[in-house]
Amino acid sequence: MSGHVVLCPNPHRDTDLAHTLRAKVLLENAGEAVRVCPILSGGSKLPPAEGIETASLESALPGAKLVVCFGGDGTLLHTARAVMREKIPLLGVNLGSKGFLTDLPADGLARLIEAARGDYVPESRMMLDVELQRADGTVLRDTVLNDVAIHGIANTIRVKALGDGSVITDFPGDGIICATPTGSTAYSMSAGGPLVEPTARNLILTPICAHALMTRSFVLAPERKVELHVGDLNRKRAVLSLDGNAHELQHGDVVRITRSVYETVFARVSGRSFYDIAYEKLGERA
Repeated sequence: MSGHVVLCPNPHRDTDLAHTLRAKVLLENAGEAVRVCPILSGGSKLPPAEGIETASLESALPGAKLVVCFGGDGTLLHTARAVMREKIPLLGVNLGSKGFLTDLPADGLARLIEAARGDYVPESRMMLDVELQRADGTVLRDTVLNDVAIHGIANTIRVKALGDGSVITDFPGDGIICATPTGSTAYSMSAGGPLVEPTARNLILTPICAHALMTRSFVLAPERKVELHVGDLNRKRAVLSLDGNAHELQHGDVVRITRSVYETVFARVSGRSFYDIAYEKLGERA
């Protein structure tokens, strides 16, 4: 399998890039070409570990056959958005806490060799395109793998969600989440939403602490075009969160969400099922 392997460590998780260095040595000893691209350094000048030459992720992606992330789910979400146009499989090594999206534990680096040789199961995950249209005409666009969330800051807000122009739900509360199946195990689940197999193709709308007895989650068809509207904030504050990246909302803002043409492909080598991972991470199975 031609091409090189890109190692993307989060330096705040992989101290001194120790795990990355071990992976680099393993892969190079197996005859693989490797490039190291630290991400999420927060702009700080983090010195690379001795013996590791680093490059920017943008420069390393052309010709890559696999991208390996060292960190938690946030690291993988960030990297997924960076590589989505290249359609390069991602494999996560968990150096975080929950690690729903990562596939290997820190002591499983030997399996990177089989992944680099193409011996993995590809798993495609849908993504969402998001457009924030402001009243003054400004437009912000982004693509997410996990979820889009609107929530008030220290106050309840009124939220209305529409699907293809028809009102789906309209309620006062803390906010609302529109998640992909991948994101169903994240914020949406914590707010009472359903768990959905990550390879499914759906949009999941989950209210956050709604002040209405009959408000529930909705699982929508993938072609649905969703709009989220926030009522008059009246000196209240609310934010739009896109895979954890926050933007403060203004009166008159409209959020439009559609299925993206891009998908994230995970390289799976562990053989664990979605159910095994869910029970393991939620601590409900011995």
